[in-house]
Amino acid sequence: MRRLTLIFALTLLFIPVAGGIGVTMEQKTFNKLTPEEERVLVHKGTEAPFSGKYYNFTGRGYYHCKRCNARLFSSSDKFDSACGWPSFDDEIKGAIRRQKDADGSRTEILCANCGAHLGHVFTGEHLTEKNTRHCVNSIALVFVPEKDTPETATAYFAGGCFWGVEYLFEHRKGVVKAVSGYMGGELENPTYHDVTAGDSGHLETVAVTYDPARVTYAELARFFFEIHDPTQVGGQGPDIGKQYRSAIFYQNEAEEKTARDLLRALKANGYTVTTMVLPAATFWEAEEYHQDYYDKSGRRPYCHAYKKRF
Repeated sequence: MRRLTLIFALTLLFIPVAGGIGVTMEQKTFNKLTPEEERVLVHKGTEAPFSGKYYNFTGRGYYHCKRCNARLFSSSDKFDSACGWPSFDDEIKGAIRRQKDADGSRTEILCANCGAHLGHVFTGEHLTEKNTRHCVNSIALVFVPEKDTPETATAYFAGGCFWGVEYLFEHRKGVVKAVSGYMGGELENPTYHDVTAGDSGHLETVAVTYDPARVTYAELARFFFEIHDPTQVGGQGPDIGKQYRSAIFYQNEAEEKTARDLLRALKANGYTVTTMVLPAATFWEAEEYHQDYYDKSGRRPYCHAYKKRF
């Protein structure tokens, strides 16, 4: 009996968690770090004050994450705080995640894309009009001159609860950031309450900003069809309602053609797809508490998982 119990327990270790990421999902890859970079970005260390190369640096451009290349700060928001580390009074929208520091008093800032430790954020010091100071380790940053900053593009996908769609796209190589929001309805500035009521016409949609040099629109659209069930009618998993329907919002003829080509490919593979292909409309960003929900809560998607369909 004890032997059977042990075998059963060991078997459970190899059973995927419901709603988790499938083992075939492409894992996010990061840049190789030096031991000192790893000490700061991974193990939450701090470089010595006044020692970083970007402390007095005044070049025009953007500061990217050393670990994953995500764009974090603009040089237009950098200021001299005399604190010994590069200081910024603003961030690229959606690029920074905040959490209580281990010391229980300060607020740590991390790259929202890869979780790398960047430094801390302070408010109430009245050093700039924005009254905010992101105190960042130079070693956590890579500066990209304005003329060399890679262009990004944005795609829009609706596939049920945006928490899961956002989470899986943010862990896809080539994606800079994913933002939860609403698209497709006529009501301006919709709230979550408006959308869940089912009368606004909006779908829970994710705006996926990506680097075309690292991933194509077609690859993202294929990935979209493989992280949700495009055959389900009227919702996704246990989430039923108009706002949870599946759709690709295209912005040009090339995106529309890609979407329809993938629909035909799925049909040829035996799938009866319910995904709508619709022209993009105004994207309304969802409330802050919806952004990076799974990263903040430490949970995993309950109705989204990778499944190869092509």
